[in-house]
Amino acid sequence: MELHMIGIDLGKTVFHLVGLNLRGEVVVRKKFSRKQLLHFTANLQVELIGMEACGGAHFLGRALREQGHEVRLMPAQYVKPYVKTNKSDYIDAEAIAEAVGRPKMRFVPIKSDDQLDLQSLHRVRERWVIRRTAVINQIRGLLLERGITLRKGRCHIDEALPGILEDASAKLSGALRLLLAQLKLELDHLQMRSDEADAVIKKTAGENAACRRLVAIPGIGPITATAIIAAIGNGAAFKKGREFSAWLGIVPGEYTTGGKQKLLGISKRGNSYLRRLFVHGARAVLQQSAKQSSGLSSWLAQLTTRTHRNVVAVALANKLARMAWAVLAKNEPYRPPMLADAATA
Repeated sequence: MELHMIGIDLGKTVFHLVGLNLRGEVVVRKKFSRKQLLHFTANLQVELIGMEACGGAHFLGRALREQGHEVRLMPAQYVKPYVKTNKSDYIDAEAIAEAVGRPKMRFVPIKSDDQLDLQSLHRVRERWVIRRTAVINQIRGLLLERGITLRKGRCHIDEALPGILEDASAKLSGALRLLLAQLKLELDHLQMRSDEADAVIKKTAGENAACRRLVAIPGIGPITATAIIAAIGNGAAFKKGREFSAWLGIVPGEYTTGGKQKLLGISKRGNSYLRRLFVHGARAVLQQSAKQSSGLSSWLAQLTTRTHRNVVAVALANKLARMAWAVLAKNEPYRPPMLADAATA
């Protein structure tokens, strides 16, 4: 049996496999468990194996590579145009097998265990931060119903809540005081967990050479640096920095027809978590723009005079993303942009 391409439609416990020959004809249709699939592919000779980049794809991709196969992961939205007529698991697997052989298909690098560990840490930390914000807002909302207004921010909750609970003139019922005390305990617990995650991230960034180079870039700290490494590794999946910033969704969307180009707002495609970190970092740099290198400071000053500050923040986030890609892809330290006269002085 001659197999040229294989497409695997992934599931939690059931995996559907479709194999194509050199003429693109379907010659194999099989359904496996994970163990059966790896047993089937162990002695199989095939040119290319394709899968969608989804949950469990990186683990299976590494397992198939250890067997000597060439494995490629693809974004699900790029596979969808190859699905014909109705949808089924075998039709999806056949579409994956056809898409993986296309010369202009875009692929997702298979993440290492270290990258997945970092990614997991960031996801858990993000959930803790979201829960912490929800608890803060709930405390403020409950107090507002009783005529007590608190400013936004955890520090204001920490300062005011003990006094409110002890103030007899606040006219809070015993049940509400008990509930607020329990919410404060939950808030302290979430803060402790997020602080522990921050400490692990900071330690990891200090031990990783690529992270240390990234942290030298303005607006990029240990959290953003480790998130970049977890997402793109060494950046080899992108040919240039603009491809990375486009993947982050911080380049203008485009709608061109009839030869008339129309640029829209940012596309907001790709990794929303990493995009948010870059924009927050850019805002921090804007607040200290006078302290940046001469080239970056001059560029920000000129841009600020021409457009809104929010647009400047996104443009700066785009520039920082390109700098981060260059530092990773070229394996070089960050060099601050300098004006021509300052560089020759």
